[in-house]
Amino acid sequence: MRKAEIKKHNELAGWLSQDENGYHFLYAPVYLQTKNPKPVSLTLPLQEKAFTSNVLFSFFDGLIPEGWLLDIAEKNWKLDPRDRMGLLLACCKDCIGAVSVYTIIESEV
Repeated sequence: MRKAEIKKHNELAGWLSQDENGYHFLYAPVYLQTKNPKPVSLTLPLQEKAFTSNVLFSFFDGLIPEGWLLDIAEKNWKLDPRDRMGLLLACCKDCIGAVSVYTIIESEV
C-alpha cells in the first residue's frame, strides 16, 4: 500500500492511498471539524466516508506535471509514466496552488 498526506494551505486535509482495491481518499476528522473547512476539490466534497476509485481521482491526476516537465521528472527520477500514484508522490510536494502531497512511509504509520 502507498499512502500520502494531503495538505491544503499547509494544513492536513486528509489521506490518499493506493492498494489492491484501487485508490482511496479520506478527509481527516480534525480538518472536517475546523471552523470553515473547504474541500480539496469540487469533485471530492466534504464527507466523513472515504472516496474510492479504480483510477487515480481526476483532481490528483491533474496535479501531475505534463509535457517537457513530466519528461524531465521521468528521466531524472526514473519514473514509470503509467504509475500515476508514483508520479504524484514524486512530483507534487510543492504544487502551484493550495494542495500539496507528501509521501507517508509505512514505518511512520
